[in-house]
Parts: sequence; C-alpha cells; structure tokens
Amino acid sequence: KMAGSSTPWIGSAYLFLQSTCKTIVLPSLYESSQKKPSVFKALKLALADSTGSVNGVDMLKVHCSQPHLIVQLKFCKQENCRRFLQSYREGVLQESLQNHLQLSLAMTTVPLEMELKAGNEHLDNMLKDEDRCLECIYREKPDRLRDEEISELEECLKSLIVHQSINNNTAVKGCASLNSPSLPCPSQGSSLSPQVTFIFQGQQFANRTLTPDDHQKFAKLVSKKWKQVGRSLQKNCRALRDPVIDNLALEYDREGLYEQAYQLLLRFIQSEGKKATIARLIAALEENGLISLAEELLGLHSNEDCS
Repeated sequence: KMAGSSTPWIGSAYLFLQSTCKTIVLPSLYESSQKKPSVFKALKLALADSTGSVNGVDMLKVHCSQPHLIVQLKFCKQENCRRFLQSYREGVLQESLQNHLQLSLAMTTVPLEMELKAGNEHLDNMLKDEDRCLECIYREKPDRLRDEEISELEECLKSLIVHQSINNNTAVKGCASLNSPSLPCPSQGSSLSPQVTFIFQGQQFANRTLTPDDHQKFAKLVSKKWKQVGRSLQKNCRALRDPVIDNLALEYDREGLYEQAYQLLLRFIQSEGKKATIARLIAALEENGLISLAEELLGLHSNEDCS
C-alpha cells in the first residue's frame, strides 16, 4: 500500500449529521438497540457510495451528541478522500444517506443537515478548494483505533447480508439475526459501563456518563494539573496515548489552561462514548490529589479553589 517509498496517505475528519425533522432524532435512533444496526447500515452504504468502494473510508467511532450524530472517519488513500469530498460537495452523499436511512428505518423521508470538520477547520467553508480540504484532513491523524462496537456492527452487517442472500423471501430488518448466541448485539456489550455505582469518601454515587456541565467545571477548575489527570485517564483510554497530551498542550498553548483541559476531556468523551463515566474521572482526580474538584463534580460543595 506504499506509494513508492513514501508513507501511506492517512487522514481523519468528523462528519456531523442532524435531521431537520423534529420527530427524527438521529442520536436517539442510534442509541436504540433495535434501530442502531439500521442506522449503521445506512451510514456504511452511503459512505461506500461516496468513495465507490466499501473500504474507501473507515468509520472509527459514532458519537451521539444531541442533536448531532458525529461520525469519525479515517481515509487511507488520497484518491478515496478526494472522491468523498466531491460527493459531499455536490450533495450526492447527503442524498444517498437520506435514501439509505429512509429504506433502513422504513420511514417516508429523513431530511438531513451535514457539516464536515477536520480539527478546528470547518471544511464546509472551503469545499471549493479541494486541495486545502485534503491538506486539513491529512494533517488530522486518527487519534484512536476503530471502536469495538463498530467492529461488532460490521460483523452484524456482513452476517445480515449473507442471511438475506440465503433467505431472500424473508425481509430481515436491523439486527434480528443477532438474537443467536454466536452474534451478540453490540448495544448490550462493551459500550455500557458495567459499574452502576461507585464509592467516593465512603458515599455511594450513581455512575453516569459525563455531562457538558462536568466538562466545563473540569476545564475551569483543574488548572495546571490537567496533564496529570490526562495521564491517569490514559491508562485505559487509547485516544490519550502519547504524544496526544503533549500535542494538546502545544496546540492550545495560546488559548490557555481552560482550553487545554477542555480539549483533553473532549478527546476522552469522544473516544470512550458511554464509557466516559464520572467514576473514571473521579478516580483520575483522586489519583492526583484533586479531591476538591471531585467533590465539586459530585455536588458535595459550592465552588472552591481546586488548585
């Protein structure tokens, strides 16, 4: 796959999707165990249409952030990325995804709005300059491996296609075939944290997914210790492995500590999804002596200096 002696062309981008119909909430559909495989199938087919190949672009993660469904994309060839950009710019991808969602979800219409980002760059503002878009995507290297859930959904889709071709009379919708023991439904697997509660200072707390409020409080109060917290989270979060934390420090140096801490936790939340829980953050804070900040996040006292 090497082009001559040069290194392979690899880049990453985020595709933001939102339905313009109030009754269709894409993140809710994706979080539903019945609908998730159908939404995934539509995404997979539309992306294959956009590049002309099933393997033209890889989905690393699908992140639910109301009202958006955010798909982290990985491109391994410049020509595939170029085809994707042309398809996106001309509205072909949008039309294709709307049609696939309509068929997969058995709905009359699924109107969509799309946005494409690479790092801090909004690519929608520069679509006419294809080379600049390619440059932005190439500059953003994927910060994670493919999510386990995505791999499971891929397998589900493959078995579904085989199942449909063997028994064409029966319309198999979604992940119906996943009820067999050999195919665990991804929604019941690794994406949910097994820990329902956790103990902090002798008290029991519900283990929930991190909220935007937690995110802001952390960024505001963690101060200079954001790197240490990042290294504690790094132990079981691939997206924060070296040299990501040092790169964040350099990239957001001018914006200051708040933005550096905010971007750190954003990486954690985006890569871990539902597994980005308050228990994991509290454990990292405890490990670094940030007890006051932990108490603040758990609502144990009003604002205090956490340095």
